[in-house]
Amino acid sequence: MAYTDINSEDRLVQATFAEHLEKTLGWESVYAWNQETFGPNGTLGRADAREVVLARDLRAALARLNPDLPAAALDEAARTMARHDFTRSLLQHNQDFHGFLRDGVPVSYRDAEGVLREARARVMDFRCPANNRFLAVRELTVTGLRTPGYSRRADLVCFVNGLPLVFIELKAVYRNIRAGFDGNLRDYMDENVIAHAFHHNAFLVVSNGHRARYGSITSGWEHFAEWKRLDEADRGSVEAEVLLNGMLAHDRLLDLVENFILFDAGKPGQTRKIIARNHQVHGVNRAVASVIRQEELKQEFPVERRLERREIAVPAVKAAAPPPRSDALYDEAVAEWRETAESLRLLEYVEPAHPDLGRLGVFWHTQGSGKSYSMAFFTEKVRRTVSAKFTFLLMTDRDDLDSQLSGTYAGCGIVDPKTFPSASSGIDLKRLLQENHAYIFSLIHKFNQDVDPRRPYSTRDDIIVISDEAHRTQAGKLARNMRLALPHASFIGFTGTPLFKHDHLTRRG
Repeated sequence: MAYTDINSEDRLVQATFAEHLEKTLGWESVYAWNQETFGPNGTLGRADAREVVLARDLRAALARLNPDLPAAALDEAARTMARHDFTRSLLQHNQDFHGFLRDGVPVSYRDAEGVLREARARVMDFRCPANNRFLAVRELTVTGLRTPGYSRRADLVCFVNGLPLVFIELKAVYRNIRAGFDGNLRDYMDENVIAHAFHHNAFLVVSNGHRARYGSITSGWEHFAEWKRLDEADRGSVEAEVLLNGMLAHDRLLDLVENFILFDAGKPGQTRKIIARNHQVHGVNRAVASVIRQEELKQEFPVERRLERREIAVPAVKAAAPPPRSDALYDEAVAEWRETAESLRLLEYVEPAHPDLGRLGVFWHTQGSGKSYSMAFFTEKVRRTVSAKFTFLLMTDRDDLDSQLSGTYAGCGIVDPKTFPSASSGIDLKRLLQENHAYIFSLIHKFNQDVDPRRPYSTRDDIIVISDEAHRTQAGKLARNMRLALPHASFIGFTGTPLFKHDHLTRRG
C-alpha cells in the first residue's frame, strides 16, 4: 500500500475491515506497524520481518491437532511448512503447500520400538473450526528474501494456525479497486520483492470498503470475481461485507481451502490456480447435500426394498395411418391399421420405492461459467467429505465434450492422464462398471445394448452418474438402458440449458 498518513481513508477502510473480522466473524486482531516486537515471545513470534509463517502458532496447532505424533515429527512438519526453496517459483511453492494444507504434511518418525513410521501431520481441522486459530494482522511489514533491501507493508493478512492464507489489499473508498491489483499486489508477488508472503496463500482480496473482488495468485484482473450472495436465495450485492461474510467466516474459509481450489496444468502456458466462483460454491454444496440426503434414504430403504417392478402395456407397433381414400381397399387398410395400432405388449417398468431415491437433481450453469470445474469440485468434495468409495460415471453425448471433461480432470491431477478409464464400446463400459474405479468417462451412446433388468451391469449403490448437458442425455432408449444397467446408482445432471423454467439445482435442491 502507499505510505500514507495514519488518518487517511485507506487506514479507515482497513480499520473497518479488521473490526468486522473481529466483532462479526470472530477473528483475533493485531495491529503490527511500529508496534510489533520480535522474538519467540514477541507480538507474533516472528524472529524478524522476513518470516511470513508464524512459527509459534503453527507449532501449537500441530501439537493440538496431532496428539499421537512425537515432538520430532511435529518439528519436521513445522520446518516443511516454513521451507523456502530458491529454485522453485511462487506457484510451485503455493501448489505444494496447498496439498499439505488439505491432506497433511508427510512426516516420518521411530516409535517406541524403534520401528520407522510414516504419517501425515494435520495443519488444520476442517471439521471443527474452533480447533483453529484465526488471526488478522494489520500493517504487517514483510522483508524480501532474495533482496533484503525490499520491504512492503501489507494492509491486512489473515492467518490460520500461523499460515498466511488471505492477503487483503485496501484502497480509499473513492478509488477504483483495480489500483490495488495493478499498483500493489502484482509488485508484491514479484519473485524479487516479497513473493514468499504468498507461498501459502489461498486467495487474494482487493477492496475500497464498498466494492470487493477476489482472485488467485495466477489470476489476471479480468478473472477477479465478486462474491454476490451468502445464500442462493439472497438478492445479489457487490458490497465488500458480502464478500467478507461469504469467504472469511471460519467455516466458509475452511470449506474454500479444502474443497474449492484446483491447479489446472491442462491448458497451454503455466499452471492456473482456480478458485471457485460464488455460484459454484453454492451449487456444489447443494449437490453434496443431495448426496448426503441420498445416503440417509439408503439407510431408510434397504437394497431389497429400493426398487419396485410393475408391467405396463405399450403399443406393439406404431404404424402410420393409411392415406385418405374412399374405396373398399381403403376400408380394409384402415381395419388392418386399427388392429395393428391397438395391439399391445407388456413391458417391465422399474421405479424407485421413494421418489427421491437415485435423484440428485440438476445443476444449471450459464455458458462459460466453469461447468467442468464445478463437476470436479463436486466429485472431489463428495470423496473427501462423504465417502471415498464412490465411483463417478461422467457421461457426455459428444466426443469433444468427453475430451474436454476428461482433460479438465487430468489437468487438475484428479485422474492420471495416461490411465484414466474411458469406455471404448458398450462392452468395455460394462466391464469398467463391474470393476472398482473412482472415475469412468463415457459417451451415452455406449449404452447401446439392451439391458436385461434381471442382469444389470452393477448393483452397487455407490455409483453416481453425472450427465453433462443433461437435457440431451436423460431421455430415450439409451438413458433407459443406462438406468436398467445401474439400478441402484444416483443421477445428477449438469447442463447449460435448463430442462424447465427455473429448474436449477442451486434453487430447488
